[in-house]
Amino acid sequence: MSGLATEDLKRLVESARVYRDVYASPEVFELEMARIWGHAWLYVGHQSQVPEPGDFITTTLGLKPVIMVRHTDGETIHVLHNRCGHRGAIVCYQRHGHAKSGLFRCPYHGWIFRSDGSLRTLPSPGGYKDVGFDADDPAFGMPPAARVAMYRGFVFASLSAEGPDLPNFLGEAADTIDNMVDRSPVGEIEVTGKVGHRFLHRNNWKFFIENLHDAMHPMVAHAATGDAVKQVLDAYPDSDVGRPEAEVIAPFGGSYDFFDEMGFVGLPRGHGYMGGSKSIFSHYQMYPDYLAAMEEAYGTARTQEILSYNKHNTLVYPSCTVRDGIQSIRVVKPVSVNETVIESWTFRLKGAPQSMLDRTLRYSRLINSPASCVGPDDMSCYDRIQEAAAAGTIDWIDLHRHLGREVRDGERLTAIGTSDLALRNQYLAWLDYMTDGAAGHAA
Repeated sequence: MSGLATEDLKRLVESARVYRDVYASPEVFELEMARIWGHAWLYVGHQSQVPEPGDFITTTLGLKPVIMVRHTDGETIHVLHNRCGHRGAIVCYQRHGHAKSGLFRCPYHGWIFRSDGSLRTLPSPGGYKDVGFDADDPAFGMPPAARVAMYRGFVFASLSAEGPDLPNFLGEAADTIDNMVDRSPVGEIEVTGKVGHRFLHRNNWKFFIENLHDAMHPMVAHAATGDAVKQVLDAYPDSDVGRPEAEVIAPFGGSYDFFDEMGFVGLPRGHGYMGGSKSIFSHYQMYPDYLAAMEEAYGTARTQEILSYNKHNTLVYPSCTVRDGIQSIRVVKPVSVNETVIESWTFRLKGAPQSMLDRTLRYSRLINSPASCVGPDDMSCYDRIQEAAAAGTIDWIDLHRHLGREVRDGERLTAIGTSDLALRNQYLAWLDYMTDGAAGHAA
């Protein structure tokens, strides 16, 4: 484990700047995996991905490979360390599948495990008789994550037995999950497709979550994309050509005033969101058949309440960002100090017309995918900062914008959209986790 002391870590983060080692130091990354990713609640998957007993997906918690599997009882969802209790081999490399009879078999020596992780069978058992081996010892199974909990179908796990329960960890960030599910006329959502978009970023994991609420970059980094949208609309002023795509892309070329009006809310433990009454989704057209289905299900007043809720990129620090208005989630998968995989998953609103899913998929293709119009703009900027930090061409990354102008209301901090409060709030949590506070008081 890294030899960095608490005082060393505290010197990396000041009130309005962070030192380049937070992005470029392998020692810092190692500690992050232990102290942040090893303690926080991390997003694993959605219950709809494992609908039947024995269905599973494989993923990671930090750097730890895990399996999320529906148990043979048909109800419980387990999150198991994806390793054999014998020699530690990865048991399953499939991204998703079905374990017949809920059993997993190690491909090396054939040890077989149940869907709760316990050891069921080992070959030639006589070799273990009277040698001090206990087949019921959990150490020889596929042990579960220290804690697993589900919120409205979203499965989270923690590698630590200590810390707040999931509802307290999520706090106000849970409202975004609630709103996503409530946008279904029947109150249910499901993941679309077996595998989400996977986008390899050759830079540190924190760049992505910092950029979520960086409202100063769209007018610059995405200027060419915004100009292309305008040219299409100008060329076909009375046509539907390009309009569905323009609806999705156009806000990314919005003005500084537009993003300022959205505002930012910083929450405890590094969570936060932009918008509320206004976001990049609030101008989206309303499909009449969807509105009719919602009003039939909820009534006019409740439907208006649900659909007027317009948050943008609710960050559940450190592992995912949820977009209720467009029904998608992006998941952060650290690989190394300068490599990160971002997974994007889309959801179907059960009971809603196909047009809603079409727009969700359109958004994912145009904004989140590796071949999108927006994502590569961002990644190019992350790469430039990563290169500068690693080379030492800059020592400090500045976070001064609108410093001290935020407003506190209990545990919430609010500011205009182009404030650097979002980044400062994340680094309060970062420092708290890294100095053993486990983000218990980060605000």
